[in-house]
Amino acid sequence: MVISMVVILAAVLAWVAMVPRVREVSQPAVDVTSVATQVRRETGWAISQPQLPAGWKATNVRFTPAAAGVGTWHAGYLSPDGEYVSIDQTPVTGANQRWISAVTSDGQAEGTLTAAGTTWRKLSSRDTVQRSLLSRASGVRPLTTVLSGTAPYVRLAEFAEALKPVPAPPS
Repeated sequence: MVISMVVILAAVLAWVAMVPRVREVSQPAVDVTSVATQVRRETGWAISQPQLPAGWKATNVRFTPAAAGVGTWHAGYLSPDGEYVSIDQTPVTGANQRWISAVTSDGQAEGTLTAAGTTWRKLSSRDTVQRSLLSRASGVRPLTTVLSGTAPYVRLAEFAEALKPVPAPPS
């Protein structure tokens, strides 16, 4: 009986050793541009999206309409060194403290920095490893922009420098 258990155990271990294992789950790149163009067309918001160098990978994109709460444009990316960075935008009128707290994971103020000609408020979450940059634009139909992620502030500033307006659709 003991010998048969050892033989069965050896067979199971040999089988487990031969089964291939996935080391990394890879997902296809996300088409941020088509969603950004659609959001711009449907909302009229002057949203931005980054024009990033090779090595960055779009991982998610979505638009949450105002009917579901505060309307929000969101796109997330992985940097070449594996840090996550995202952009969230909503009209200034919708960017109440509750929305800002949700997007920044209750980020606490840590000063300011200047990137892309804009002064950004630095926020850091005490509960998670998340840093954020917050900007409230002015002018006609202004947007509040939050850049967040696991990346350090210098990487978030590089991301801010890469932001370009999504072109308005032809009329």
